[in-house]
Amino acid sequence: MKQLEVQIMGQSYLLGCPEGGEDRLRDAVSKVDAAMCKIRDAGKLKARDRIAVLAALNLAFELSERASAPASPAAGGAAMNTATDPAAAVAPQQLSALLAKLDQALGDDGQLL
Repeated sequence: MKQLEVQIMGQSYLLGCPEGGEDRLRDAVSKVDAAMCKIRDAGKLKARDRIAVLAALNLAFELSERASAPASPAAGGAAMNTATDPAAAVAPQQLSALLAKLDQALGDDGQLL
């Protein structure tokens, strides 16, 4: 397993990454960083843990919308290709598992970052 150093909201993190997954991890970091910076820049929240939770929920909600969107152009939406858009294949069970991991990461003290 490789390790990548990344920046999220100006803070460095050393993350484990499976071989060949570097681009996907960097893309995920970019999305998380953008989501967190957008919330921070709105000026309503300052606590990093709360920003992280809201960003995670926003991203999970976007994934669930993609997963439940119509699959054909005739139904009013663009066709989703799970080979090129992995988010299109996310099931509600996967979203629940992601939220459970977030809860576990926050732990008793609510500190994610």
